[in-house]
Amino acid sequence: MAVTRGRARQWENEMVLSILTAAITCAATIASVLFFPRVKLGKVSLDLYPFIALVGAVITVATGCISPAALWDALTASTSINPIKILLLFLSMTILSVFLDEVGFFRYLANKALRLAGKSQTRMFTVVYLTVSILTVFTSNDVIVLTFTPFLCYFAKNAHIDPKPYLIAEFVAANTMSMTLVIGNPTNIYVATAFGISFPDYFLVMALPTLAAAAVAYGVLYLLFHRSLHAPVLATPEEPHIEDKPSLILGLSLLLVATISLIVGPYVGVPMWLVAVIAVGALFVAVLILALIRRRAPSALGRTMKRAPWQLVPFVLAMFTLILALTTQGVTDKIAALIGTRLTVWKYGFLSFLSANAINNIPMTVLYSPIVATLPEGVRLGAAYATVIGSNIGAYLTPIGALAGIMWISMLKRHDVKMGYFDFVKYGAAVSLPALAAALAVLLLVL
Repeated sequence: MAVTRGRARQWENEMVLSILTAAITCAATIASVLFFPRVKLGKVSLDLYPFIALVGAVITVATGCISPAALWDALTASTSINPIKILLLFLSMTILSVFLDEVGFFRYLANKALRLAGKSQTRMFTVVYLTVSILTVFTSNDVIVLTFTPFLCYFAKNAHIDPKPYLIAEFVAANTMSMTLVIGNPTNIYVATAFGISFPDYFLVMALPTLAAAAVAYGVLYLLFHRSLHAPVLATPEEPHIEDKPSLILGLSLLLVATISLIVGPYVGVPMWLVAVIAVGALFVAVLILALIRRRAPSALGRTMKRAPWQLVPFVLAMFTLILALTTQGVTDKIAALIGTRLTVWKYGFLSFLSANAINNIPMTVLYSPIVATLPEGVRLGAAYATVIGSNIGAYLTPIGALAGIMWISMLKRHDVKMGYFDFVKYGAAVSLPALAAALAVLLLVL
């Protein structure tokens, strides 16, 4: 009896320690992103937040909240929720998108789009929103945001127009349309793989909720900014051209083949992560062969590898460790019991939306996946899709919602565009709440 009580007490202590470690790590990570985003080691500048997350994970293992053997089993498991496979899928598709950016594809399309808009700011606002929306579907929200932001800042400055309507429209469009396909966001990938949702099944469910959210978001954005869009555009976009057409054709072809293969893969038993890795491998081989033929260094590929979001690897693995400890200690079961099994789409949609802005959308998704897994089969998928919606739309409620938000604000400061934390929240709340409600309402109709 005494032994049983001792084990129960030890289990409670480990549970409390797991909760504290996870909470402190998330708080410290967010604080570092807000106030100390980068650290310099000699001539090298690195993001600080992955290292803080790693420290939390090391403490979790060192204190016995999760055993090294259990962690190793989870990281090497052949299950779909294996974080290494998820990272391989996301990083591979991101590398394909960044390569296209490096050869000038997105800048070319942006200039084409602005030329199509002419001198009308209203038309230009719509064209920017639609262009970013379409490109995000087939690439990645982070890549599009980081590519279009400097371009829009430069253009607005030269045209003597207010850049805010376009920048906010770009950020909202990218983080809304990233829900369309599994590959649009690492949070989509994590949830879809956790619940065995195939590429085509995901699209068939999420297409209409995404379009509904995008339409509502556009309407709200237009109401917010229509007065500032009356002034004419005084500058003309630069003449669009592509210098390295063979590399562009190569990158586009591989992205197209990879996307089609991701759709077909589940039906022939090929996992999505393997399709993406093969596509990147083919990119490397083809670019190196092209460089040998030209007798020219593959500089675009080198720049691509430098820009790839490698910092997500330690961050995701560390967060996975923290959440695995919480799951092992039964914390996620207790949270699931508190949420209940009624109105799951609305509850999980809004709770994931709010939670993403408390702990960031990636750790939120890792936390919510085992919580959703405890639900009865009849409501589980609805809650999973609602969590995806909350994780994407939550990215533009506050800068904390997604790492892209912090990077976006930092980029605006470098271009002398004033966008404070409360400005972000003011616009974010006005757009995200009706967009979230629209997406969840349509999700219920689809399901």
